Amino acid sequence: MTQTTDQKYVLQLCHGYQMPFLDVARQYASLFDATEYKVITAYLTGQKDQHVIDNSASDKVIFLEYDSKDIRGLKLKQIKQIKQLHQQYNFKLAIAHRYKAIYILQFIKGLPVIGINHAFNVYQNRTRRWFTTLNHKNLYLLGVSNAIRDNIKQQLPSFPQQHIQTLYNRINSDEISHSQFNTAEARKALDLTSDRFVFANVGRLHPDKDQKTLIDSFSLISDDIPNSILVIIGKGKLESELKQQIQSLDLDNRVFLLGIVPEAVKYFKAFDCFVLSSDYEPFGMVLLEAILADIPIIATNAGGAKEILADKDYLVNVGDSQRMAELMLKVYHLDTQEKENSCNKNAKRLNNFFTDKAAREAFWKLDFVQDIIQNKSD
Repeated sequence: MTQTTDQKYVLQLCHGYQMPFLDVARQYASLFDATEYKVITAYLTGQKDQHVIDNSASDKVIFLEYDSKDIRGLKLKQIKQIKQLHQQYNFKLAIAHRYKAIYILQFIKGLPVIGINHAFNVYQNRTRRWFTTLNHKNLYLLGVSNAIRDNIKQQLPSFPQQHIQTLYNRINSDEISHSQFNTAEARKALDLTSDRFVFANVGRLHPDKDQKTLIDSFSLISDDIPNSILVIIGKGKLESELKQQIQSLDLDNRVFLLGIVPEAVKYFKAFDCFVLSSDYEPFGMVLLEAILADIPIIATNAGGAKEILADKDYLVNVGDSQRMAELMLKVYHLDTQEKENSCNKNAKRLNNFFTDKAAREAFWKLDFVQDIIQNKSD
């Protein structure tokens, strides 16, 4: 049954709500705050969950309750359900996260779809390239960084290039800032003493995050900064390999793998310097969290990371352990004013580009968003 009301609806279709995608859903639903549109968010996978409902920032949340194997192949059942939803609500626009959602929504005739791309090489597959290009008329693609946007353009040369733009990921800065413990509380929670200078990394123990280079870098300066330690928060398939590396460098009492720390962002003020060593970083949300902790940041010049940091003096080429070590030593010797200047530069850029307010303004200025609204609002 089609809704008889004049209310305008937007469909947000998500693969699932596992973090960080619950917050991603919140981010995109919030784009329509204080507008004439109501947002209905549908999750393809995952059981009904009140916490998800409360944190999706949507007018209605629907759980389709499939599991991963259900949404392989042609996805005919899911397409039928989304068509039924469209018949009921007559959506004016759809937001699709990840390729499965983008694919499903291409079968809704005439519905403008904005596909959000969170990773590199989504369109590397030939069939995906063909199908996406075939359906270009009502499809618009956003990368969450310029690096992803450019990757999409490279892989879809026949897709209308003006339909491929950037909308940065963003962060709920007020909520996270209020949740972060002060330095003393955070160090106590992580069992870190106050006399240590703490270099830190947070991320999966995975080749993409390249903690191996970070550990090598720390080994080069460990004798120069005897009160320093390196802590790495996260789990992953490289854990055993990294433990062996730490032992071989005789750093057992200086480098600590803390495993998974729930809501790790709360403890970022325990760190004196955050180091992102990734060689493959589509965006780098963890950098935004580190900026909110008011600590100096070193990051590899990879993917979206170089778009986030305003202080370019602390960018390093991927895999350059020597230069990373030099920057770590440099941060250790910064005086209070120098630290403050670096942190302020990054904080200013965060406020200008990576908040809900900044994203909302950027979204509604996109040419194709304006075209969709003007063509579909009457």
